[in-house]
Amino acid sequence: MKGYKLLFLLLIFAAPVFAQPVAQPWWLSLEQGKHKFRSGDYGGALLSFEDARRDRRAMYEQLERDFIHLLSVGEVRRIGDALDWVERYSYERNYIAASAALKELYYRIPKTSLNNSANAALEAFDKLKNYPEAEYWIGEVYRVEGELSLALSQFRKAYAVRELFEDTGFGTELQYKISSVLLTRQEYNEMIRVLQSIINDYDTLWINAAKAETSRMEVVNADSEGKDTSSIPYAQASASFASLAMTRTLETEGVGRFMELYRYNNRTVEQAHRRLGFYYAVSGRPSAQQHLMFSFLIQNTTIIEEIMRRRRDFRLTDPEGKRDSRIQELLVLMEEVKKSPILLSYIEETEYYKTVYYLGSSLYRNGKTSVARDFWNFLASQPQAGEWYNRALGQLRNPHLDAVVEMP
Repeated sequence: MKGYKLLFLLLIFAAPVFAQPVAQPWWLSLEQGKHKFRSGDYGGALLSFEDARRDRRAMYEQLERDFIHLLSVGEVRRIGDALDWVERYSYERNYIAASAALKELYYRIPKTSLNNSANAALEAFDKLKNYPEAEYWIGEVYRVEGELSLALSQFRKAYAVRELFEDTGFGTELQYKISSVLLTRQEYNEMIRVLQSIINDYDTLWINAAKAETSRMEVVNADSEGKDTSSIPYAQASASFASLAMTRTLETEGVGRFMELYRYNNRTVEQAHRRLGFYYAVSGRPSAQQHLMFSFLIQNTTIIEEIMRRRRDFRLTDPEGKRDSRIQELLVLMEEVKKSPILLSYIEETEYYKTVYYLGSSLYRNGKTSVARDFWNFLASQPQAGEWYNRALGQLRNPHLDAVVEMP
């Protein structure tokens, strides 16, 4: 009978312990939040993302305290800033918590990046309290709920600590997300700045060509003033030549020759050129042409590479020569696109027909009417282009400048 009483008492006192929920990792809370978000449970998703952010901060705050406790030991203070000696002391003297903290730190941040500095390790713990993925997803919840100001704030928080993203390309994706919110909020000048920063960081062809033009004007001005002049660096001169050659080919020899001669696979910046091109086109700025030309070139390069991955014998030219010779390359390309669900999805994602339309319009605005008509003729042969098919037909019947939308 006494045994039953003892068992009964143990069950009573143990019940609260067993009833306590088991704490889950912060990364699991994030994944659960994503699942809820994709299921439309935005309120539940927000709570999960906030849990993930809070739990990660709590974890790294504890690791930071464990490491500070080690650094406060008198013998360790006498060691100084040498991280390898501090780490060795931790293992030899059995400071289990501090050793575990360092192990977690090295898992998240390359040890070599700390330059054998205990102070750098301490700073790294402070940075790791941030959780950019959680900040981003909280922003996504606010965005779909229409709270654009809060969404923008969250996206900027995530971007500020972008070096912690496990996906190195996510920082650029985040910039595109920020630019989309800015476009919706009609903050056009800030949108331009964000998109241009992507181009400045990742499009060496574009930025070197721009630098070459700046250097060329400086040389001309210096020469006119009788000053010493210097040559333009080779990389910039080469980029400038390529950019000018592409423009000249498109304007004077047409889209077919342009597509035969040039390839440029820089998918990271395609969207930045496209968005800037659209903005400049509808606001009547001549600079739209160059951005849209780059976007069009990158899009076609991606399409051709995908086709050639499946068909090594693919050629842009029409072997039977039955098509309009001025746009046959585009017509051949579209026949291949229609056979591929992947490419059909790609041209929709990259707004291919809209890019073609506004490139034609920007050429027309800049006085290149013949090439503009080629682009419109192509769209007029593609009923699936929808709005851009209809607008191209209108341009062919009555060529005109698109109405300018007044924007800052």
